[in-house]
Parts: sequence; structure tokens; C-alpha cells
Amino acid sequence: MNPIPWGAVYAGGVQLGAYALERSGPAERERLLRDCSTNVDNLAAGRWETLLSSALVVEEPMPLPYALLLVAVLGYAEYAYGAWWAAAVFLFGHATATLIVYGALRRTADAGTRRALDVGTSYGFNAVLGALTSALPRGPVRTAARVGLLALAAAPVVRRGRTFTDVGHLAALGMGVGVSLALDCLSGMKHPKIT
Repeated sequence: MNPIPWGAVYAGGVQLGAYALERSGPAERERLLRDCSTNVDNLAAGRWETLLSSALVVEEPMPLPYALLLVAVLGYAEYAYGAWWAAAVFLFGHATATLIVYGALRRTADAGTRRALDVGTSYGFNAVLGALTSALPRGPVRTAARVGLLALAAAPVVRRGRTFTDVGHLAALGMGVGVSLALDCLSGMKHPKIT
């Protein structure tokens, strides 16, 4: 097992960065967030580096319950599958959900939506959470967890006031559940289970 809890280091770094950003001037804060955002305008201009930078900043410090849940999910993913796997699933879900949202918005979004800030940890978090369903006991528990998580993520998407972020959360969770299903299909895959 890796002695460095990379999930905790990542979440702590993002949180410290958010506190530092709060102390900067409003113009500097806005510039940094816009430079890191995966909004439609940035991606349409070829600023693909934002697919990574957007996962490293948040608009404001994360609420403590969410920050602790992020650490727990990333920590268990590291324990069950390793740090590289956890990072790969996080980045895969983050980037793929971002590109799905971009594809849906690039021709139809109004000017405000095209420039909206799109930064944070939530797409990657949802992907890792979905992928971790493979660590649950096989059968009804695992199936119920997958269906329940997808239903919770789908609820905001079907309501009238949905946002593109709601769609991104559902897409990222779906990517994670897809990874989980792929893990189920791999024969001889040994990893710690939640019991």
C-alpha cells in the first residue's frame, strides 16, 4: 500500500488553494478561475489544458462534509485499486463528462452559459464513486447501489431548473459505473471488498 494518501493530499491542496484564492483580489480571483475553466469558450478556443486545470481549483472552499467525503472516496479507491487507478478514473470521468457537456453546449449555449465558470472536483468524484460500486458484494447490493446512485444523479437532470453541471455529474457517474461494470467482467480481478 502506498504510504502517501494521495487523495487526501489532492483534496487538501484544492482546499488550501481555495482559501488562498479567497484572499486574493476579486479581479485576480476571477482571472484565475476563468483561465482554469472548461467552459465552452475556452474549449472552443483550443484551451485543452483546462481539462486538467479545472480539476485543481474550486470557486470557494469545499464544505467540510463534502471535503471529507471526497477524501474518503479517493482514499478507499487508493486502498482498493491503487493510487494510479484512482487518479486515472478521476481524470477519465472528469475529462469525459466535461467533453460530453461541451459537445452538448457548443452549438446551442447562450453567451452567459458559454462563459460560465466550470471548475471543481465533482465530476472526478462522481466517476470514482461510481467505479467503487465494484467493491461492493456482488448481487443485489451492488446492483442497488448502481441504480440508486444513477437515480440520485438523474433526478436533477430531469427537473425543470437543471444546469449543465447536473448533466456533467450524471455523465461522470455513468462513466464510473461503466468502469465498475468493466471490472466485474475482468476474470481473476482481486481487490479489497467493502463488507
